[in-house]
Amino acid sequence: MNFLLNLFVSALALYAVSQLYSGVHFAPGAGALDIALAALVLGLVNALIRPVLGLLSLPITLLTLGLFALVLNGLMLWLTAQFTALDVDGLGAAVVGALLLSAVTWVLNAVTGALGAGREHR
Repeated sequence: MNFLLNLFVSALALYAVSQLYSGVHFAPGAGALDIALAALVLGLVNALIRPVLGLLSLPITLLTLGLFALVLNGLMLWLTAQFTALDVDGLGAAVVGALLLSAVTWVLNAVTGALGAGREHR
């Protein structure tokens, strides 16, 4: 159940970012299934590829005092757009979109946590 809630929050956050920022948008005619697929692919990219790139880019991340992590987040969003109906207008737009996506996801996670939806029942 927690997986489905996280997928829903991610999909809602992606949709919200596509409505708030013109640099990140979905292809015309994209539906709810396309948005959910983009959220799933983004989760897979963040789980499988981001740790490897994070480790490889650790020296530059340390040199930039962590700011390169923002570029990595943008790269993950851009990579997701290569395989889904999500469209990103370049790396700069991907970095801004990733920042917005982080903020929107944080707010949505706070709301679902406050509603008690994220708690496990024992």
